[in-house]
Amino acid sequence: MLDSFYAIGVSYIKTDADIRGRFSIDGAHGEALSHAAKAIGVDSLLVISTCNRTELYGFASSATQLIDLLCAHTKGTPELFQREGYVFENEQAVTHLFKVGTGLDSQILGDFEIISQIKQGFRRSKAMKLSNVFLERLVNAVLQASKRIKHQTEISSGATSVSFASVRYLLENVPEISEKNILLFGTGKIGRNTCENLVKHTSNKHITLINRTRATAEEIAGKFELNVKGYEELQTEIRKADVLIVATGAPKPTITKALMYLKKPLTILDLSVPKNVAPEVAELTGVHLADIDTLSKMTDDTLERRKSQVPLAEAIIEEIKAEFMAWVDTRKYAATIAALKERLRQFKEEERAYQLKKSKNGVAAKQGELIDDFGDRLVQKITKQFANFLRVSDDDLEQKMQLIESLFELEKEGE
Repeated sequence: MLDSFYAIGVSYIKTDADIRGRFSIDGAHGEALSHAAKAIGVDSLLVISTCNRTELYGFASSATQLIDLLCAHTKGTPELFQREGYVFENEQAVTHLFKVGTGLDSQILGDFEIISQIKQGFRRSKAMKLSNVFLERLVNAVLQASKRIKHQTEISSGATSVSFASVRYLLENVPEISEKNILLFGTGKIGRNTCENLVKHTSNKHITLINRTRATAEEIAGKFELNVKGYEELQTEIRKADVLIVATGAPKPTITKALMYLKKPLTILDLSVPKNVAPEVAELTGVHLADIDTLSKMTDDTLERRKSQVPLAEAIIEEIKAEFMAWVDTRKYAATIAALKERLRQFKEEERAYQLKKSKNGVAAKQGELIDDFGDRLVQKITKQFANFLRVSDDDLEQKMQLIESLFELEKEGE
């Protein structure tokens, strides 16, 4: 069942934000990729694209099939992927998804924001009819592991998310941050989390929100009593700002030199992938630009405490992964066992008919019940014995399955 399961992708481990941006997938491209996958016979696919990684998990004829899909629907190329990407196959791909989903592979250890991306990705897969029983079971197992690790360890204790790291960066690099004019452009998930951390940790009363959809910004502003300006006022508000935080999801830079008519120094934090601040903006006098990679390198005592929790988290992963792999193993011979059980039931019915035919009419009904009860119990015991026989098989499982199928002349469902 695992013979053609792959995970392919790029992440912060090998690539910077620029390269990750070339492989990032937005909603429209993700839908187009899913349609293309179905067209070439991929029957199960999970797509994850965040600021730190873009990954495809799925059953395919080869890893190249998934790599070509990714490159066809992003700005990445097969040559670039060959240098910067990675491929995991079969059980290694399963292990990788467990590490990603539980925060062990996150740029900031223990950051559980990725789990919501996995949930959203799987919902899209189901909506596109690109999920099978294996992928659904795997995702549920990863969610279970994530939940247990979050509640049974301290690996997510403290605040070390990207949104908090940005606020911490401001606290350490911008004097009197509570008195500065802060402009937050983009109110998606990272933008919302950053906004909440700004309010909580800086006590700043001069925060202005701008979003392309004004209603979204107003909803968040109402919660924290902040200011909202229209998208058409972006240039004016940048001129007033001491700090500009960019957390938009645009496919190309939205903050360019053309917007910049600065009267005072400006600190810019670009939390977007792909980057939404044009590189030449950093060349302007008075501009200090930091991107998501810079922010994610920040560490504190919390991170050291989290590292001590890794062995506990890994033990939970191994436990749940072992249960999942045991289920995978049973799926290998499930069809054979089902066919065997059906054949044994046929034997029982044949014997029942023969015995009733021999019996006198007066005892036929009662004898039929006894035969049914005895036969059902015997079928169950024999089936269980064969299942145990196959369960302990490793290298010779296929050979043993073929022997049983040949011996009982089995026809599996779908054949």
